[in-house]
Amino acid sequence: MKQINGYVSFVLHAHLPFVHHPESEDYLEEQWLFEAISETYIPLLLNFKKLEDEKVDFRITMSMTPPLLSMLDNKLLQKRYIKYLEKHIELCKKELERTKYDERLNNLSKYYFDRYSNDLHIFKDVYNCNIIQGFKHFQDIGVLEIITCGATHGFFPILFVNEKTVKAQIAVGVQTYEKYFGRKPRGIWLPECGYVPEADKYLKEFGIEYVITETHGILYANPTPIYGTCSPIVSPEGVVAFGRDLESSRQVWSSINGYPGDYNYREYYRDIGYDLDYDYIKPYIASNGVRVPTSIKYYRITGKDCEKDYYNPQWALDSVYKQAGHFFDSRQAQINNIAPYMDKPPIILCPYDAELYGHWWYEGPLWLYTLFKKIYYDKCNFALITPGEYIDKYPEMQECTPCRSSWGANGYNGVWLNETNDYAHRHLHKAGDRMVELAHLFPNETNKLKKAALNQCARELLLAQSSDWLFIITNGTMVDYAKKRIKDHIGRFTKLYYALKNNEIDEKFLKDINKKDPIFPDIDYMIYY
Repeated sequence: MKQINGYVSFVLHAHLPFVHHPESEDYLEEQWLFEAISETYIPLLLNFKKLEDEKVDFRITMSMTPPLLSMLDNKLLQKRYIKYLEKHIELCKKELERTKYDERLNNLSKYYFDRYSNDLHIFKDVYNCNIIQGFKHFQDIGVLEIITCGATHGFFPILFVNEKTVKAQIAVGVQTYEKYFGRKPRGIWLPECGYVPEADKYLKEFGIEYVITETHGILYANPTPIYGTCSPIVSPEGVVAFGRDLESSRQVWSSINGYPGDYNYREYYRDIGYDLDYDYIKPYIASNGVRVPTSIKYYRITGKDCEKDYYNPQWALDSVYKQAGHFFDSRQAQINNIAPYMDKPPIILCPYDAELYGHWWYEGPLWLYTLFKKIYYDKCNFALITPGEYIDKYPEMQECTPCRSSWGANGYNGVWLNETNDYAHRHLHKAGDRMVELAHLFPNETNKLKKAALNQCARELLLAQSSDWLFIITNGTMVDYAKKRIKDHIGRFTKLYYALKNNEIDEKFLKDINKKDPIFPDIDYMIYY
């Protein structure tokens, strides 16, 4: 029997903005979802299944945001993902022929052919085109704790100018979770880890027990927590807050010393979409002829400022073993240093974007699998746990008010409010005020057409509030698309707002935008009342 002196809790944040364009057969941004399914979500499920089959008891927590769940459940996007896989399999077949005289390259081509063929089998035959059920299975057997998020990942600290808009983000987030998982969520990943104390009353109202916050949200709490981030704290409203552990985060995240930078790992930025002859690769890149990644990558990181060498899966596996061992030993040492000074076992919270595992760090899901097996079989002083389980085991905790915070650059609001995107906020806030106005002008509306328009107003507002658009603008990539999304949703909202006030609803327009933005079919605009 292991002597457990502390716990480690992995929390993966699975999120993508809602991208759905029935008006076009080739919308590049939909590939964000397809890449994530193939490189992150299916690999995670496959490794969870291996652990289950090998009877390895493990624990992990994932947030699955409402936009992501809505897209995974969308029939059109499911069909398009299958087409995406079929196109990749076709390209892989061509690559098998092109590389037949280069054994190393040909082996990699076969590797990708097998991988995409298996993805198609898993998606169609195992999960009947809906991988949500895969994650639900692991939650139902008790090894995965799925938590929710704001409805469209709206950034609470800025949205709280109108608190009803934050209430709606929470309410719809909880409602969507219940729809897919048949239970209430215990926790929430605050969008961008954006904490604002005033939101706790709404989190409590909708049954949320705990939140995930950035490190300084805990360290700068009032009063100062005795155990820092090594123990959760509880707010005056009764919401428990867990803070990110810096040491374990740096070992994975750091661009200098983090595991994903290992020279044996697959190089993310080198892709045949950019490397191969244009006429050859043209059918597999953007329809407008712009070179884009295909996710077929033949090279390893190799080193800095040197010629790239071919990827070697065995070398990558060797690095996985080494770094799983390093993380394992580091957590043991960390807990040995902390535990003697605490009156209960510490918890080391390790939160990451889910897409780091597989998409950015190709070997990430395998690393998790290897680490979890090592924790289960090897002698160590800690165990895996979910935040919910930790609360159940150790319900007594210090009462503090966490600090306003986020996990964006510099730790507060600057990523989502700066000179590149500040123009958008007055429109978002105005639309939020108008949505509350509409709820009071039309309380419990019974007219079918008006009610549909009111619910669509709520959808358009929520979609406009996505923090992703503001982040993309700040980051300087796909800026035109992000700006267009804000403009389109605010424009649709505003047109419906005046149509409702003037009793001039264009039914054709309403049906058209509902087809484009069908998220949250069960939404009730009265959440803004």
